[in-house]
Amino acid sequence: MAAPAAKSGLAVGANSGRITARRELKPRASNAKGSNHSKHNAFVRDLVREVVGYAPYERRIMELLKNSHDKRARKLGKKRLGTLRRSKKKVDELAGVLAAARRH
Repeated sequence: MAAPAAKSGLAVGANSGRITARRELKPRASNAKGSNHSKHNAFVRDLVREVVGYAPYERRIMELLKNSHDKRARKLGKKRLGTLRRSKKKVDELAGVLAAARRH
């Protein structure tokens, strides 16, 4: 996203608005959420996945992917996960799992 144009100080026009100084905000912990990709974390997640397995909706998505119903799989993921972005990420992850299973 491009930086906004400087304010003109006028009440009307393309760059209308009061001229203010930009505040320097310190980084928040919430900005770093999801960026903890340590080796230990990856190991623990892999171990948990191995022990627990897949949720029923994940197994259903994998079945849909096997039968090449990609759009239906994304729609199911969206219904279960709330957003299409999360659904696409999950479907890609499960497609990778299926591809890895085919390779071995």
